[in-house]
Amino acid sequence: MKAEHVKDDLSSILFTKEQIAEKVSELAQRIDHDYQGRDVLLVGVLKGAVPIMADLMRQLDGQYPMDWMAVSSYGSGTKSSGVVRILKDLDTDLHGKDVLIVEDVIDSGLTLSWLRTNLESRGTSSVEICALLRKPEAMKTSIDVRYVGWDIPNEFVVGYGLDFAEQYRNLDCIATLAPHVYE
Repeated sequence: MKAEHVKDDLSSILFTKEQIAEKVSELAQRIDHDYQGRDVLLVGVLKGAVPIMADLMRQLDGQYPMDWMAVSSYGSGTKSSGVVRILKDLDTDLHGKDVLIVEDVIDSGLTLSWLRTNLESRGTSSVEICALLRKPEAMKTSIDVRYVGWDIPNEFVVGYGLDFAEQYRNLDCIATLAPHVYE
């Protein structure tokens, strides 16, 4: 979906589809360099990470199997509750694997911190994080993120997998959602 189809719902466009494609390519190059010759499992966090996971995988040169988890700390709201629920667990045994969590956005960091600890407890060799977006002002816990596309202001963003009430995920850019939509 193009931004002009929902222009009254958006405050501003942060990143175009071309900028996103360039950033994902940069992240893939760094990941390929850092993980050359290693047994890496990409773990996507549903549902928001679907676009970045798909685009990232197409840019990677090596073999990178993937698996998916669904965790929730939002419900239908716009702010993290901090209470994490596993909605769909991994199908892959993580013992001895290097795991790279692929995420769309890091807000408070609470869910991702919990997820990293959970995956580390499964006998992994390492657990690192790749996030397209991070909101430093919203962070409630310190979490080391190895790969970050962009740091953005603490605003509600949609598009490229990011949603509000399951809407706007298919927007081809990343934009700030106008407050009148969610207030």
